[in-house]
Amino acid sequence: MGTASELRVRVRGMIREAEDVLSVELESLEGPLPAWQPGAHVDLLLPGAPARQYSLCGNPADQRYRIAVLREPDSRGGSRAVHERLRPGDEITLRPPVNHFALEPAPGYLFIAGGIGITPLLPMLAAADAAAVPWRLLYLGSSRARMPFLNELERWGDAVTVIARDEGIRADLAAEIAAHSAELVYACGPQRLLAALIEAMPDAEDRLRVEYFTAPAVEYKPGGPFRIRLDRAGLELEVAPEESILDVMRGAGVDVLSDCEEGICGSCETRVVDGEVEHRDFVLTAQEKARGDCLMVCVSRAACPLLVLDA
Repeated sequence: MGTASELRVRVRGMIREAEDVLSVELESLEGPLPAWQPGAHVDLLLPGAPARQYSLCGNPADQRYRIAVLREPDSRGGSRAVHERLRPGDEITLRPPVNHFALEPAPGYLFIAGGIGITPLLPMLAAADAAAVPWRLLYLGSSRARMPFLNELERWGDAVTVIARDEGIRADLAAEIAAHSAELVYACGPQRLLAALIEAMPDAEDRLRVEYFTAPAVEYKPGGPFRIRLDRAGLELEVAPEESILDVMRGAGVDVLSDCEEGICGSCETRVVDGEVEHRDFVLTAQEKARGDCLMVCVSRAACPLLVLDA
């Protein structure tokens, strides 16, 4: 039986969607699965493998979840476990859906996917289409053989542009951005793609939404020590320059949900009661960071002597 923060599911089916990509359909063992919206992900908890986040890429109206998993050559166990051990009929555990990449209302959308980055965007395309909002998808990959869900995208015809490098075609991101100057841009894919997009939109960060696979390499100036007050735990603790808030909270016996510990998954999001935050995550938008009402305790720090947290 799963805990209140876990879901027990059964693997209903698995499909090879592309070279090294398997989709996995999951059905509940314990009543209806929680509702979700485009952009949401679940944490897959497999025995003997680290927890990993996978975007939900099916239909939110279905009573089943669908994820797609790319077999990573440098896998720490998550994708390898799915490809080598997981089979239809297996019963596994998930954490409920979380959404840090939600589809915001807009007059139009430009979606940009790189390889397996198509997964969080698939439900967004359907949602935008159902709402009769204009949209366009630019889908990039090394080859069509490695690009999942091409067959599902065929129904949208010219709204989808597929660019495979082995066909000798290159995407002109700057031109695409210029041609869609009023649209909200949603992008997911390898770090080099997202970095190129950010470079192509230096003055348009407010309309770019990205989801990372891995944390970009960013060097921050060394910070000094600061204190945190945990309201619910009744503790006040010091965070040294070489420690994370997460490390200090765990060291004090405070249970904090976390996974990536790189500031890209959003699992450790914690509400800020008082104080200023030096945000170092890649989850929150610029507007969310400006509000200063939450932070990712795995990477972010205080920009003041005392940071008060709802923990």
